[in-house]
Amino acid sequence: MKQAQQPVSLVTYNIHKGFGVGKLRFLLPEMRSALSSINPDFVFLQEVQGLHHKRAKRIDTWPALPQFEYMAEHDWPHFLYAKNAIYRSGHHGNAILSKYPFVRFENINLSTRHRASRSILHAEVKMADGESLHLLCVHLGLFKAERAFQIEAMMAWIRDNVPENEPLIMAGDFNDWRRHLSSPLEDTLGIQEAFHYLQGQHARSFPALKPTLCVDRIYFRGLEVTGVKCFQGKPWRTLSDHLPLCARFLF
Repeated sequence: MKQAQQPVSLVTYNIHKGFGVGKLRFLLPEMRSALSSINPDFVFLQEVQGLHHKRAKRIDTWPALPQFEYMAEHDWPHFLYAKNAIYRSGHHGNAILSKYPFVRFENINLSTRHRASRSILHAEVKMADGESLHLLCVHLGLFKAERAFQIEAMMAWIRDNVPENEPLIMAGDFNDWRRHLSSPLEDTLGIQEAFHYLQGQHARSFPALKPTLCVDRIYFRGLEVTGVKCFQGKPWRTLSDHLPLCARFLF
């Protein structure tokens, strides 16, 4: 590992397509304001509504821009979006918002079911010193067999496509409430989970009103993690059904 110099911060957040618990209230403007107050270098979003014709007509506060572009508008000049699920009214997927320009990106399909599509959105950025940082925004499936396939595919892709000497941050909604994933990632690829590394346990992030499950994670390799936080209380507990996680690193 090179000597760490540059601070880097990341937030990962499943935004539930902009709705609060039960999809009773559309709260995307409040989510954007709350994320802006944190102002990290990178934001990883899951369940981002890229398009929905019916909701756009029905909801007065529905933004004119796609959700990922609306969220990035004032704070993150660079953004990516990849469709996961496509249906008659629109589509949703993963997004990465960044203060640094992307030099390449791709979406890795991990789907085993037609409608409940899953993927990894991979981006490479060049940091201030010109070195590469790999970003992987992840949303894995709800079912054990589905996740087992996706985890193997994800690990194989990282092994084949991310050089061991280039730092990476991988974060998102892994739906791994039984906590099977972290040991194989560390043992096989040397990838560690930020909360577990600093606090000895994963963060409880779901459901937001009374978090009991550790489904959201921030993994890293080739950086020094200096701090982690799970945002609880107001306004987070009344926004999405997930709580956002934040980690800070030295690059």
